[in-house]
Amino acid sequence: MTKYFIDPDITKAEMLPAQFYKSQEVFDKLKELVFVKSWQWIGNANTLVPLTESAYPLVLLESFLTEPLLVVRDKESKVKCFTNVCTHRGNIVCSAPGKVKSLSCMYHGRKFGLDGSFKFMPEFKEAKNFPRPCDGLHEFSLKQLGYHLFVGLDPAYDFSAVITVMNERIGFLPLNEFKLDASLNKDYIVNCHWALYCDNYLEGFHIPFVHEDLNAVLDYGSYKTEVYNHVNLQIGYADGAEEVFDLPVGHPDFGKNVAAYYYWIFPNMMFNFYPWGLSINIIKPLTINKTKVSFITYIYDETKLDSGAGAILDKVEREDEFVVEGVHKGLQSRFYKSGRFSPTREQGVHHFHSLLAEFMNKDQ
Repeated sequence: MTKYFIDPDITKAEMLPAQFYKSQEVFDKLKELVFVKSWQWIGNANTLVPLTESAYPLVLLESFLTEPLLVVRDKESKVKCFTNVCTHRGNIVCSAPGKVKSLSCMYHGRKFGLDGSFKFMPEFKEAKNFPRPCDGLHEFSLKQLGYHLFVGLDPAYDFSAVITVMNERIGFLPLNEFKLDASLNKDYIVNCHWALYCDNYLEGFHIPFVHEDLNAVLDYGSYKTEVYNHVNLQIGYADGAEEVFDLPVGHPDFGKNVAAYYYWIFPNMMFNFYPWGLSINIIKPLTINKTKVSFITYIYDETKLDSGAGAILDKVEREDEFVVEGVHKGLQSRFYKSGRFSPTREQGVHHFHSLLAEFMNKDQ
């Protein structure tokens, strides 16, 4: 494996080499070294498990990580996340969401409590040194932003720091009052490497060239990127009488016309806050050449849905797809090796590449 280096000085740094996006070996390594070691959004607790003593099975990043998970809300309303794999022969424990008093594998009858603990197994009286601690369901780390759940399979960093950064600016919003509108959810299949889609999201540099309508409502000259440890923020300011946030006194941006907060969380999550609500974008690797982008929509003020920076999301997405698919094709060239970062406009991309290099180099 190549050892990657991204100079911390953006004025000197080169981007990740083209081979990074073309290597199947690298693509496979990203699963264990980046995705398993980071965090993933898995849904809203009040949507997945709205009632006490209920469970919701899911597969995390199917066709890539393909990790079976089980979200459980127990009798005391505590929400936890376990592996959804029986510790006997590996069968799926829970196959459908709903109310449960306990968890039972239908294959051979092994039972678990809603805390994941082993409870009972028929025909095992003669088994020595049984049950062991590992005969319970493995519990994963779980964090919440409002009711939004994030799971870490084997995380290399504490997600609490990410939540703290986000709450500095969006903490005034009543996130628990935002309502999922499944009719506005949409999946897009993009013919490119998943990291190229993130590269594109992480800079507003292309907006005047690619997004004519979006550029008309944003003040490109004031567009700003702030970089933190495992999250960064792009702030879109309104250009004219567009919809903006009603920011409270004491807010870091009080008195400014903020049209959108675009949060990116390493490695593949986007949380886009608009005056009308929240658009979550989850970037799901399928193959080295194909990516699924899922848009999930939470509405707070539907009267503002058709105006401002968040009014034309589908059109902006189609325009983004066109350019990132073009980049993916271009990177197949034998004559392109790597590019340089714009010090004023590509801080987010530089941040992403630096993190990818850091995580990938841990295998060296």
